[in-house]
Amino acid sequence: MKIWLCLVAVLALTACSDTPTSETKAPERPPEPLTGRQAFQMTYPSARTWASDCEPIRIRSLNLEAPRSKNGKAGAWEIMYVSRNRGRARGYTWSAVEVSESLPKGVFAHQEEPWSGPQGQEKPFVTAAIKIDTPEALKTAIAKSAEYMSRAGAKAQVNFMLESTPRFPDPAWRVFWGNSVSAAEWSVFVDATLGQYLGR
Repeated sequence: MKIWLCLVAVLALTACSDTPTSETKAPERPPEPLTGRQAFQMTYPSARTWASDCEPIRIRSLNLEAPRSKNGKAGAWEIMYVSRNRGRARGYTWSAVEVSESLPKGVFAHQEEPWSGPQGQEKPFVTAAIKIDTPEALKTAIAKSAEYMSRAGAKAQVNFMLESTPRFPDPAWRVFWGNSVSAAEWSVFVDATLGQYLGR
């Protein structure tokens, strides 16, 4: 009987001394920028839920302080979709980090707007046309920009915008150095389907 009581006491002490093992979480990866096509792919499922016939009409990069844009990738993107059936347009953003209420982390759907069909230069394009991604477009643009690249001084931040206009047969990436198209120091157009240099 004494042996049995001693055994129970030893087991009880052993159980008390065991400390529960806590799982160690892997450190969270720092936010990373995405390419234009990656950002489009992130927003497209949400846009399809909004309107099954949605088509992109514009994709543009949004540069953040962190993560910094590099190698054809940006910390945030805005993709404008249109729906012919609804007669509406809707912008979606993707951001690597929380910037503001209107630019939260991840995919965010903005308010719908009226859309009565193509007006001016812009027109919607099929998603299958986006075969060339922004890193490839940037390489082509740099290769065709020796005049700008050889200029002395720091270069403006590079930006990207994808549109389909009557100027070119396929949607084209506009790779430009500057905060906006109108204030760009240098712009190059690259075919988003074939990857060819289209001009300045």
